[in-house]
Amino acid sequence: MADKENKKIEIKVTGMTCATCAATIEKSLLNLEGVKKAEVNLAREIASVEYNPQKLRINDINNAVKDAGYDVVHERAILKVGGMTCVMCANSIQNALEKLDGVIKVTVNVTSEKVYVTFNSKVVSISEMKKTIEESGYQYLGIEGEALEDLKRENIQRDRKYRILVGAIDSAILMGLMYMPMMMLPHELSMSLLMFLVALPAFAYLSYPIFKAAYRSLKNKNLNMDVMYSMGIGVAFFSSVLGTFKVLHHDFMFYEAAVMLATFLTLGRYLEERAKGKTSESIKRLMGLQAKSARVIRDGKEIEISIEDVVVGDTVIVKPGEKIPVDGEVILGESFVDESMISGEPIPVFKEKGSKLIGATINKNSVLNFKATNVGKDTVLSQIIRLVEEAQGSKPEIQKIADKIVTYFIPTVLAIATISFISWYFIFGSTFLFAITSLISILVIACPCALGLATPTAVTVGIGKGADLGILIKNGEALELSEKLTAVLFDKTGTLTKGKPDVTDVLPFDITEDSLIKMAASVEKNSDHPLANAIIKKAEHKGIDLSESKNFDTFGGKGVKASVSDKEVIIGNRTLFNEKKISIRSEVEEKIAKIENEGKTAVLISIDNKLSGIIGIADTLKDTSKESIEKLMNSGLKVYMITGDNKRTASAIAKVLSIKNILAEVLPEDKAKEVKRLQNNGEVVAFVGDGINDAPALAQADVGIAIGSGTDVAIESGGIVLVKNDIRDVVLAIKLSKKVMQRIKQNLFWAFAYNTALIPVAAGVLYPTFGITLRPEFAGFAMAMSSVTVVTLSLMLKRFNPKNN
Repeated sequence: MADKENKKIEIKVTGMTCATCAATIEKSLLNLEGVKKAEVNLAREIASVEYNPQKLRINDINNAVKDAGYDVVHERAILKVGGMTCVMCANSIQNALEKLDGVIKVTVNVTSEKVYVTFNSKVVSISEMKKTIEESGYQYLGIEGEALEDLKRENIQRDRKYRILVGAIDSAILMGLMYMPMMMLPHELSMSLLMFLVALPAFAYLSYPIFKAAYRSLKNKNLNMDVMYSMGIGVAFFSSVLGTFKVLHHDFMFYEAAVMLATFLTLGRYLEERAKGKTSESIKRLMGLQAKSARVIRDGKEIEISIEDVVVGDTVIVKPGEKIPVDGEVILGESFVDESMISGEPIPVFKEKGSKLIGATINKNSVLNFKATNVGKDTVLSQIIRLVEEAQGSKPEIQKIADKIVTYFIPTVLAIATISFISWYFIFGSTFLFAITSLISILVIACPCALGLATPTAVTVGIGKGADLGILIKNGEALELSEKLTAVLFDKTGTLTKGKPDVTDVLPFDITEDSLIKMAASVEKNSDHPLANAIIKKAEHKGIDLSESKNFDTFGGKGVKASVSDKEVIIGNRTLFNEKKISIRSEVEEKIAKIENEGKTAVLISIDNKLSGIIGIADTLKDTSKESIEKLMNSGLKVYMITGDNKRTASAIAKVLSIKNILAEVLPEDKAKEVKRLQNNGEVVAFVGDGINDAPALAQADVGIAIGSGTDVAIESGGIVLVKNDIRDVVLAIKLSKKVMQRIKQNLFWAFAYNTALIPVAAGVLYPTFGITLRPEFAGFAMAMSSVTVVTLSLMLKRFNPKNN
């Protein structure tokens, strides 16, 4: 019997290198209560686990593997879901999916109508998730990339238009009947009965989706806007029916209110859906850049195939005026390519054999043959789209707070509605009609939707705007922290400078200039440091043939050494020479000081422990560095420059940029420590670096801003990636982040203000003094417009141009 209760699953595990690893995982799993059997296949990297699902969940098994020091591989799917209107809807879907065994994590974005699910495909399938979503009362529109989504959304919107039209016509007829003289009616037909007959078909048609959604929400033990609205329109219509058939007084005629309420809710959702569709236009625009087909050579023949059928290694042909379908490397031909969609530069880039090509850029004037290197989800454009979508699905802390408030919102409003009804009818002695009108108005005017949409709509539009500008904001946390920044720390090489240093000075001692360059370049050819590349480039320019080098070694940011022609050559900075006890004469110190005071780097060369020369290398500042630094300082931020250069060189460069805060002689591995030191002093720090060499510092910073080079969009470290490699985008990224956070706060203010102001009016607090009440149909219209207002405010971010602000 026990075996029948158990389930068996397989988990993909990475990081195992030997049988000991497998044994460690097995032991960790068998220590879990509920695990009967655990076997690890090292070759397949699979852990097979037999367990009791009554005692254990998949997440417990995953955590046991992680605690043992290994990684569990999961799949990730983006599901499209229709019918979500507020945070309560998102919570309902999230809770339902998280109950499925095998689902690891669920994140729901109401605005983009996407559900991001991390799951174990060997335990739970997409079809099971689809069934769960539909049972929760929402429409499953397919997984990301399926064409079904747009078709279903169009059908839903078309259906809403028909319902709105029917509701508007019926409401007009009902309003007209209210003023029709009784004498115009047949004797046996009362006005109330006529209104009932006119209202019933329209009300049923309009309210069916609302009541259906409410039923499914209650079935899933979830209170949302549909439940409240169903109560409001249900009470209004039912009391009207009771008035018609003399159970209640004939004054209880809310037919026109019930129909108008259902119409206004449908109208609000139609407008809201239409506006929400515009929030993701940036993603659609990026997707629209992709080519649909490619011309490839297969079996010696040139054929045209779908873009999805291109594989790595294919020879692709692209003619003038055509889009380059995938990423690749030129193997034949020369042409200019328009890369403005990535680099922002309007001038086409010359491409020849060996040049890299980026998919979706445009070939201008000649035929190119290239080898496909990245296809499908691995292309630069696909990575940009994925980063933007994931960022739009993330939640900043301020949204988590709003979501928490919304969970208490509906119970609170239901309590207010009940208290209002009881107070007016039983305590203040008002009529039952007044008390029930107040109850209906409160139920339909309270709107958690506006609160739920305030943040995600602004995040979606703001991140999309950033993508249009070549600024990839990877998560909501980066947005939120960018607003709080107090300091920006720039790496010097490749960030403030062009990262392409050139040799400017060669000062040999007791050796010829060419011999000094030959010895230095023969050692440096083993290094990929920018300074090493400058020396090698100098040797190539002078036509110097390099010698073989042996026993190459590095000294962590201080220099290198190797044997050339049986002589030990050491190349590095003053610190390394002091450690190696290589003496530097006073007259040489003066020459070093002169080079460094000009903002250049002095590279010292010793041969057999004797200082044999100095090579001065300059890395030119980017044209936009000074302008960007000035703008940041004018905005009140502290600007720091960090570099491995000595203080004299660093000070000379900083002086040109007007930077007063200099961190010099910092080894690469110590940059993260300097970031942490500033944080310990109370600073909220952004670190700006190249994303590869500066990965630890980018990860340590509150906001890591990685400057890419057009193809480096997949940089893991850093919350923001600047695709265009333009330092001015640091300023734009911070401005945009601040604007988005400002808009989120405005949205939340209006959402809170709306509910705070109008719920008391609906409850009748102004009636004793001013005689002001709020009819249910006006309350319904106000409710519908509140969500539309918040979404519209978010859409205004599309007009924001940080370059002009």
